Formats: sequence, C-alpha cells, structure tokens
Amino acid sequence: MSHSHDNGTALVTGASTGIGATYADRLARRGYDLILVARNAQRLDALAARLRSETGRSVQTLVADLRKPDDLAKVEQTLRSDARITLLVNNAGTATLGPLGTADIERLNGEIDLNIVAPTRLSHAVLPGLVSRGRGTIVNIASVLSQMIQPGNGVYGGTKAYLLHLSQVLNEEVGAAGVHVQAVLPGATRTEIWETSGADINEFPASMIMEVDEMVDAALAGLDAGETVTIPSLPDPADWQRFLDARAALRPNLSHQHPAPRYGVAAKV
Repeated sequence: MSHSHDNGTALVTGASTGIGATYADRLARRGYDLILVARNAQRLDALAARLRSETGRSVQTLVADLRKPDDLAKVEQTLRSDARITLLVNNAGTATLGPLGTADIERLNGEIDLNIVAPTRLSHAVLPGLVSRGRGTIVNIASVLSQMIQPGNGVYGGTKAYLLHLSQVLNEEVGAAGVHVQAVLPGATRTEIWETSGADINEFPASMIMEVDEMVDAALAGLDAGETVTIPSLPDPADWQRFLDARAALRPNLSHQHPAPRYGVAAKV
C-alpha cells in the first residue's frame, strides 16, 4: 500500500465505531479520502468532522443498514459509479454466540445478511472497476472463530469461515489484474460487538484481549507486507502455512471414482 498523499478513496463499512472507525482514522492519515458507511448518522458525522479537521481529507458519510436490500443497493451503486474508489473495507458485522436450537432465528438471518450477503455483494460491485483500472484492494474482516469448532459458534464462526474462503478465492481470481484481497482474522478485540453477542469479553483472560488500535495497525502492516491472510495475534506465520499445506495434501484424495475401501462399499463395474 502506498503512503503517498493521494491513494484514492476508501469505502469503510461499519465505520462509526471500533474497528471500522479505527480503519477510517488510519486510512485518512495514509492519504485516502473516505466514504464512511454505518447506521448511526450522529456517530458518522462526528467521526467525519474530526477526520476532516485532523487530516484535511475529503470524508463523505453514507447512512445505511446493510441488512436492508435498499440500503445495500445504495452502497453497491456508489462502489460501481465512483472511479476514485481504490479500497473497500468490509468491516460491518454482528456476532451471536450461543446454541442454534435456542437462538432467535430472525436475528441469525440478519447476521447472515450482514456478515455474508453484504460483503459478497459489495465485493461484486467494486471488483469490475478495480480490475479495469488495474489497481485496488479489498479487506474483509473475518475472525479467528472461523477456525474454531466449538459449541455456540455455529453461525458466527460459519459466516467468518465463508468470508475467509471468499477472500482467498477472490485473491486467486483477481491478483494477476493488480487487485489484492486480504482477510483479517482478529482474535478477541475490545469493541462494542461483544455487548449484544451473548458472551462477556470481561470474562476472558486479559492476555487474550487486543485493543482495537493495535489490531488495525497490525492488519495494515500485514496488508503492506502483501499478506492474503493476516492473523494479528499469531506469532509464527509458519503455523498458518503448515495448516494450508495440510489442507493442500488432502486435495488429491477428496474426489475419486469409488468410495474409500474403509467403507466396505463394493465398486460397481
């Protein structure tokens, strides 16, 4: 990522607080103009005013609830039509942690819309322009919970696993065209998402909790380094590479003409 005085425009979703607001701050200081998207107009306006004053960058706000089709369509249209957009940060998301059987299914449906449908549609909207201009970046905020198979994490972890998979595939599809896609997998980060998640972050050991500014700064350092997957807490990237290598080793045996002999199914000739 260039640190020049004009890097184009970054559109950041979920920008009014937490990770999104911190990305907005850091990107403005890196020379990006901003389009900030969130539901809370008052918070957006306050952040935009501060960033204009402190950085001198152009900062627009777009009030939208990305779970609502009409609002999502407004943001999609912005991404399609504004040729100055060089960076999309898909940060907006929500978490519901708890057993599926006792969950509010409508809440989970909204979570899937926000965590999966919205970033998919927004990426689809921005990609043709980025590819045609041969320049651009998509950052998808996933989660380390995408890698954790544990009770209470079925839907949230599943949505973040989807976002990780999408990011890795997209980077393969558009990397040669000059577009980079990064997935960021934060661990427990001190943001407002916990307040309605069903889990209390204050019950976690302090050694597990990262402050949001450190998380975003690490994610941007990973982006600068060209990482496709950035795990800010992971000390040794070789651990992640071993995971990728193990998955790749499975591939030759994932699809064969006949079932594996261990199942005792006679092959039909």
